[in-house]
Amino acid sequence: MPSAEPLELSPVAPPKSKSRSRWRSIGVIAVLVVAIVALLSQGILHSLNYFETVDQALGQRAKIGTEVIRLEGVVKPGSIERTASGASFVLTGSKDREVFVAATGSPPELFQANIPVVVVGHFYSRTSLHFDGSQIMVKHTATYIAAHPKRVKAPNGTTR
Repeated sequence: MPSAEPLELSPVAPPKSKSRSRWRSIGVIAVLVVAIVALLSQGILHSLNYFETVDQALGQRAKIGTEVIRLEGVVKPGSIERTASGASFVLTGSKDREVFVAATGSPPELFQANIPVVVVGHFYSRTSLHFDGSQIMVKHTATYIAAHPKRVKAPNGTTR
């Protein structure tokens, strides 16, 4: 037999949540956001390839020590000597600041005097003006130079 009482269909209030669990959720979300931001910033910082100019490197030589860096400067005219293991030359900065570079490996095709280059390597010591290079990088390739002969200019104003 059906019951004579009508069914109660009014909404039931949800149970009150504890504020402690709410703060815990906010804390977990905050930690996750901080972790994601830290990972992204570290990834971006490590993907950038910075270089030090001759002037910057000489000013921070004690701090840099024998750490591997990218050293940027202009190849001094008349200083290039081909060696059995690569090439040696002098990189110049401003104010007649110079660093002697002994680089191993084949220099790029465009490597020549009076052009800016970046050399990967390290100083022999914290006080040394000698740099041991493992890679020489020139800004443009030979194909680019051939296609755009007037675009690449040396510091003295000549085009390459």
